Amino acid sequence: MAGKKQITNWSGSRMEDQEKLQFLLEKLVKGKNRAQLEATGFACHSDLHTDVCVSNRPVRIDTLTMKVYAPFYQGMPQANRLVLPYPKKEDKRLMRYVSSVQILPGNPPPPCRYTHDVPAVVFSSGGYSGNVFHDFSELIIPLFLTSRLFQSRLRFIVTDFRVKFIGKYKNFISHLSSYEIINPAANVSVHCFPGVVVGLHYHGALALNTTNAVPEGYSMLDFKQFLRESYNLKIQDVSQAEKPVLVLISRQGSRMFLNEDEMVTMMKALGFRVVVARPDMMANLDKVAEELNSCSVLVGAHGAGLTNGLFLPQGAVMVQVVGLGLEPFSAFFFGEPSKEMPLNYLEYKIEPEESSLTSLYGRDHPVVVDPESVAAAKGYGFEKAVYLDGQNFTINVVRFRETLIKAFGLLGRPAPLG
Repeated sequence: MAGKKQITNWSGSRMEDQEKLQFLLEKLVKGKNRAQLEATGFACHSDLHTDVCVSNRPVRIDTLTMKVYAPFYQGMPQANRLVLPYPKKEDKRLMRYVSSVQILPGNPPPPCRYTHDVPAVVFSSGGYSGNVFHDFSELIIPLFLTSRLFQSRLRFIVTDFRVKFIGKYKNFISHLSSYEIINPAANVSVHCFPGVVVGLHYHGALALNTTNAVPEGYSMLDFKQFLRESYNLKIQDVSQAEKPVLVLISRQGSRMFLNEDEMVTMMKALGFRVVVARPDMMANLDKVAEELNSCSVLVGAHGAGLTNGLFLPQGAVMVQVVGLGLEPFSAFFFGEPSKEMPLNYLEYKIEPEESSLTSLYGRDHPVVVDPESVAAAKGYGFEKAVYLDGQNFTINVVRFRETLIKAFGLLGRPAPLG
């Protein structure tokens, strides 16, 4: 297939296609970076969390070495550049799992083996992928932000290729790109593209910012609509649901509900159809998406599983059970993002008598009565071991029932009698 072009997906003449591509690529940088891209064909956006480099002129990519050969133009930086194509570059531990991509401006390029008519987007599926919170926060949402404007007319090159990640999110990825993914480890060659994006834009934890961000204009509502299209989900608003469905996330290992059966009995008595989402179900994203799309209330202890609230219809209720010492994490990771989804958000804060830490340490121990000071004194390692990994819950179902009655009110349904 040497020199043979792949399927063409740009509709006009070659010049028109290149002008359209340049226009789209310019949206991925702003200010002086956009001016540099227009003048030289190459620019990089850099912030605290990520680097995104863009070429709107033809490049050659050697997938054996992951070197990008970009043509040199007057005013373009001459130095070679290393990019870690995964957000959260400030997390040095995370970056150990991310392979760099080298951009070489003006270096003699190797000959093309394959020529493509659509741009490439290069990213790593390494990092913390495999945890659904990190998947969405650091890869899925950034992929949407970086790639959606191309309307499926792009090709992904995925370094640190993780088969499970690609398989799990195949529906989403295939809606972003109409082309087969290039895995450099399995496709060692030189590929020529009319343009390239190396790295992914990142707006924060489960965040899409419509203004003062790069790119601008995409909201959480846009992302959720794209999810519905990708997974063929029919319900947009909770008002379209019939009998209220409650999904209870059942954790194993830590932050478990030790009286789960008692909780389910109470929930059913209130009038909910209850679905207990155990780990095997939570691992099947297609099943999770389908179940949560018809869900009115999602209940779960603080943890990655609550990320699946992205599949809830607008106006549904997320109830986060907040263990001792977990208040700061809970609000930041799920409380604030839920407002943009937009969901109704409730917290059920665990009392000492409901936490296993009380029986382990005693009711008056600082671990129980003053988690904030303990965390400040002992550090994150201790905080994680005790409050995240070492705590389970026995829920006071009478008290928790009041939280679910509030959920009924937020759904616009009459509170159950009795």
